[in-house]
Amino acid sequence: MSTDTLPAKEAAAPAASSPGGRNTLRSKRRRNALRTLAFMSPWLIGFGVFFAYPLVSTLYFSFMKYDGLNPPTWRGVDNWTYVFGEFPQFWPALRNTLWLAVVMVACRVLFGLGVGMLITKIKTAAGVFRTLFYLPYLAPPVAATLAFVFLLNPGTGPVNALLEAVGLPAPSWFNDASWSKPALTVLAVWGVGDLMVIFMAALLDVPKEQYEAAELDGASAWQRFRYVTLPNISPIVLFAVVTGIIGAMQYYTQPIVAAKVASGKMGGSGEVFVPGYPDDSTLTLPQLVYSLGFSQFNYGAACVVALVLFAFSMAFTALLMRRRGGLIGSGD
Repeated sequence: MSTDTLPAKEAAAPAASSPGGRNTLRSKRRRNALRTLAFMSPWLIGFGVFFAYPLVSTLYFSFMKYDGLNPPTWRGVDNWTYVFGEFPQFWPALRNTLWLAVVMVACRVLFGLGVGMLITKIKTAAGVFRTLFYLPYLAPPVAATLAFVFLLNPGTGPVNALLEAVGLPAPSWFNDASWSKPALTVLAVWGVGDLMVIFMAALLDVPKEQYEAAELDGASAWQRFRYVTLPNISPIVLFAVVTGIIGAMQYYTQPIVAAKVASGKMGGSGEVFVPGYPDDSTLTLPQLVYSLGFSQFNYGAACVVALVLFAFSMAFTALLMRRRGGLIGSGD
């Protein structure tokens, strides 16, 4: 049979298998690879400079004795032993951080979803309510925390005065170890405008035909939410939970400002402030990283705490990504 009668692919096969054809194919693949690498280079440079190198350096310094002034010297696992076995503030800070990552994030997501659903149902002055709920998110963290400490002041705050007026118990809030984390949660829920906007956009994208079909089938309001709303917005819920947990793992400004103001020790000239007031209840792992690294100049121990933070963030994220069907429902 003549090669003229062969299909185009079979006729081209001998040419591709020849030395010249192989070189041409190899050269084309190399050009494609270089082109792809050129387009990816900004991300690769950013990843290497701002993530890979700091992570490797943190791991390296966690095994070193380093104060930022003298050259680092090898210590082996001494920093790890000190943090996990001898440093008394590590375990309270870890418990507080995990508590905030679970309770505070859950409250923010639920409240943000609830407000988003409420705003989408309002027919009159929806823009006004949207603005009112979003404005607290724009408040600077320090200013918002200062305002909340004064509002929740157990002696002069208007919140406790109102609770006492209606006959309810008035907690000490930031001055009570059992109420300080709930007070921080209330502060976080107050600034839930970012999640409200995200959930509103997702809720408005849910097909109305599905709601109409569910109503014709006699589905209740809860059933419509469970089997129509939640499956459609499940990626947004997952995004809110994952980013919320990562944010909780980096929670620094609000607890330390609240502790300083509530304790009356603002850390001025000649005044030493130990974070965690009252009774280490507002102490978080990011505060330990700063305290160990920049107050005690123990960079090795600070790197150990930073690696613990990274490990928990990755573990939470991996768990949520693997169990997202059970967490937020399936879209099937």
